Amino acid sequence: MKRFDIITEADARVLQPGETVELARGGHVTPLALDTLRERRITVLSDRSVPTDATALVPKPDIRTLTIGSDHTGIALRKQVVALLRGRGLSVLDVGTDSTAAVDYPDMAEAVARPVARGEADAGIVIDGAGIGSAIAANKIDGIRAVMATTETIARYSREHNGANVLCLGATLLTADEAAAIVTAWLTTPMREPRYIRRLAKIAALERRS
Repeated sequence: MKRFDIITEADARVLQPGETVELARGGHVTPLALDTLRERRITVLSDRSVPTDATALVPKPDIRTLTIGSDHTGIALRKQVVALLRGRGLSVLDVGTDSTAAVDYPDMAEAVARPVARGEADAGIVIDGAGIGSAIAANKIDGIRAVMATTETIARYSREHNGANVLCLGATLLTADEAAAIVTAWLTTPMREPRYIRRLAKIAALERRS
């Protein structure tokens, strides 16, 4: 990881989009560099108390690949979300279901979350009737931080504060436009603050202790 005592506009311009860098204790970021870092979605760790292993838990700020799935109640909304994702140029693995026969949401949550946990996808989206059950199921898988979001604010907070890597939506609670706004907010919100990143290590420690 690159380390800086000061980050200038020129430094920020040569960093790769989505990169994570370290700012030395007492270091400084120039005002112009702040705008460029934000634009290029670059994470700056400015607190040495952030454990090294915690940085590996940070969700990718530049999501390129997703898994998506739904139970029978979420088919129509899932297809609309898939169109939105592919319209953004993202690679999407759609795991179904395409049958109107009843499907258990834990099975779909697992099908979406496993590739994310294995690092085969940057993020995942699961849709069921309310989104609650899928979030509970997905969170049983080590390395998954799933959130059920009904607003753009919850979607942003779940990424920025909690490093969520799976988004769960309720087909009976959201219109297509509301779901699109939530998904867009979730995809475009990075996690940057060292204090939030530090807490991911504590979540991982809870998983290990269980």
